[in-house]
Amino acid sequence: MKHPIAILISGRGSNMRALAEACAGEDYPARVALVLSNVKDAAGLAWAAERGIPTATVEHKAYGGDREAFERALDREISASGASFVCLAGFMRVLTPWFIDTYRGRLINIHPSLLPAFPGLHTHRRALEADVAVHGCTVHHVIAHVDAGEIIQQASVPVLPDDTEDTLAARVLVEEWRLYPEALRRALPKG
Repeated sequence: MKHPIAILISGRGSNMRALAEACAGEDYPARVALVLSNVKDAAGLAWAAERGIPTATVEHKAYGGDREAFERALDREISASGASFVCLAGFMRVLTPWFIDTYRGRLINIHPSLLPAFPGLHTHRRALEADVAVHGCTVHHVIAHVDAGEIIQQASVPVLPDDTEDTLAARVLVEEWRLYPEALRRALPKG
């Protein structure tokens, strides 16, 4: 039996694509029940729809700053899809404790740094400024503290002397696409 998952995105959805492509494999333990975005014209929605993957949009702006009301609308869409596990894949909203508690143990995220280093935004710039030798990405469980949940799996890349934010980001992104499906397989309930 394949676990039904919901993937939440805000943009192009490249990590969503990596997950969806993995889920298309016969032996992969999950299937994409829903791609859900807070941005109505997110490019990832069109990609998913073209492949017959159910999509939905819940625009956060429609809730006038009431984050929990927005998240309850997300929850309704996720529940209606039958998804039992949620993957954040470039979903650019900080979630409230209500949503995190609702999906505790069934909510994971991918972050473009080797946590606990460089939580939050601008990770590649911060890695270059810190002159680190190694950078990478992390898949982790989501808790109330941003980018602080239990680490499921990480992947690293060397930081090269001539790296820019863009070149470093591009190398990390390739690792994200490889890592996220592996980490999701590891994080899903067994049996």
